[in-house]
Amino acid sequence: MKTEKILMVTTILAAAALARFRLVDYSGNPTSAAERALGVAVTNFDTGEQAGVAVKGEVLVEAGGAIAVGAEVESDASSRVVTKNAGVVVGVARDAAAAAGDIIRVLI
Repeated sequence: MKTEKILMVTTILAAAALARFRLVDYSGNPTSAAERALGVAVTNFDTGEQAGVAVKGEVLVEAGGAIAVGAEVESDASSRVVTKNAGVVVGVARDAAAAAGDIIRVLI
């Protein structure tokens, strides 16, 4: 079982439904591919709720594909982390992901 060490959480009005372990943008929406992320939703939130978003720490995030330990990560089109290509760095992978859907720790 992986644990997280969240150092800071902020709240934002959820402009759309937000899923736990997925990235959130600065407008309260799930991030799109290569978009700058505010942080990671700490649980599931419905549209219109004040959503808790982990913005600093070692946070559990859903991977969108295979990721190596120590790789810089960015958002994919489904608000998951993938190895950085051309987008904005979200953080650094603390665990390896073998496939999409794996939950890994990311330093953000």
